[in-house]
Formats: sequence, structure tokens, C-alpha cells
Amino acid sequence: MATISVAVPRKGRPLEAVLERLAARTGAQALADDIISTLRYEKAITKGSQQPDRPVYERLADYSDHRDPTEPEYTLLRDSRGGLPRRIVFDSVTVRAGDHDVHLVGREEPFRALRKHEFALGFDSADLVLEEVVGLEADALTDIADVNDRIDPHDTDVRVVTGLGDTVYHTLLATPELADGPLDRSFVADYEGPLCISPRYERLVEAVLGTRAAEGVEFCYPADAETEEEAIADAGLGVYVTVTGSTARDHGLVLGQRLFPSETVLLENRNEVTDAEAQVKALFDVAATELPAGQ
Repeated sequence: MATISVAVPRKGRPLEAVLERLAARTGAQALADDIISTLRYEKAITKGSQQPDRPVYERLADYSDHRDPTEPEYTLLRDSRGGLPRRIVFDSVTVRAGDHDVHLVGREEPFRALRKHEFALGFDSADLVLEEVVGLEADALTDIADVNDRIDPHDTDVRVVTGLGDTVYHTLLATPELADGPLDRSFVADYEGPLCISPRYERLVEAVLGTRAAEGVEFCYPADAETEEEAIADAGLGVYVTVTGSTARDHGLVLGQRLFPSETVLLENRNEVTDAEAQVKALFDVAATELPAGQ
């Protein structure tokens, strides 16, 4: 039985989306639930909202004290939060899927691992693809289906295969005083002034607005102790990922146009995909009704 390695994020919403999709196609729901609950518990400890019952190395040993590759392994990393706490994150697990074993391997940035030809398949946030390789054009990029058309084939062999549907949106937000009409790309095109965004997202925001609309804006960023919503309220206009928008409204902000879906995507390095990887790719890509669990 062939084993196909697939790069996945080590934690967070994108990893959960991969585990849920794999569980739906293979019947490994108990495994997915176990990994997700473990990582949520460890995240709560890192954030200080949960008190651990054992030291971190004892928890890590308990989680990973086995030799069966179909049981999850975890590892320890330094979190970027204040004090740089140690955080337990996902490392690897093997899932039986029909004629293949799918070996999920945790990486900090799976997209970059595919770019370096370390994997043929992987999952990462569409945001990183936009931020790193999507070309900037005058017209806006509005849909994941159009991402590959914006990737220079001389830049990378990695392409987007499909999204996993765990969709939240990069959304225009503004104060009521500024947004006295429709809050959309045309509003930004006529606007000159500060536009608050998350650090590192300049290219992403230019891509989803279109360079024509982005002319005249000055990117600014939240201060260290400031939330994105607070910073946008101070700047007047911003772009931030929203789910329901309730937190933005709590800060007195108006929700405008959804610019682009922030979604976990299946990626392939076209120069590395063999017939075996193509079959595993189909495991994630086809509609759930087309592939019974375990096949």
C-alpha cells in the first residue's frame, strides 16, 4: 500500500478543515475529533484561558507515546504571544484511504514546502498564496477559481486545486462618518487616506481591491496592544477578516463589501504529482456524495 505525504498546517482553522474533509471521505471522524479537541485545549492553555493539569512535556509525552503511525503525533513550538510560551501543535498522522495511506505532515507554512518541491500535495490558507505569488493587476481578484490565472508559471509550479469551504471573508469596514454610502471597491477607488490592514497583507489587499482602486490609500497597521477593529475605528477605513461581523459592529464599524474568501485550499505542485498523488487529490477534491467513506 503506497503512502502519500501531504503537507498541512500545524494548528488552527485550516488544519481543522483538512481533518474534517478527510474524516468525511474516510470515516476517520473519531481521529479528527481527537486531534481537534487536543489542539483547542492546548490553544486555550497558551492563551491563559485554561489551566493545565500537567507540565507541558508530560502532556506531550502522553499525546505521542505510541509507535502506531495511525495515532497522531504532536510537537512543541514557541508561540509568538507575549512571553513566547511553548505550544503543543500537530506533527503527523497516517490515515487509511482506500488503496493509499495518507500521511499528514505538519508544516509551519505548507505552501512554501510545496514551492520547494518537498511535497506534491498540501493545504494552506489562500491568503498566503495571494500574499506571495499572485500577480497584481488593475482589476480586482474576487474568486478563488481565478487565482491560478494570476500565478506566473515562471515563479512557481504550485497551483490551487480547490477550496475546502471553511470560508470567512476579507471585508471592507469603516466608521459610519466615513461610509455615508455604499462601502465597496468603487468607494475605495474614490478614497484617499489611511487604510488599516493586518501586517504583511499589503499584496493581498492590493490584489483583491485591484491596483486601480488601491491608488491613493496609505496602508497603516494596528499597534501592538491594539485590536484590528480598534485600529480600523481610529483610521476610519480598513480591511479585515470577518465571520459574523459582530465584533466590528461592537466597535461602531459598518460592514461593507466582502472582497475575497479567506479559505483553506488544496494545493498541488504540478511537477511532483504522480498517479498516486492524483488519486489522493481526488479524495479531497470530488463531491462527498461521489466518494463513499473508506473508498
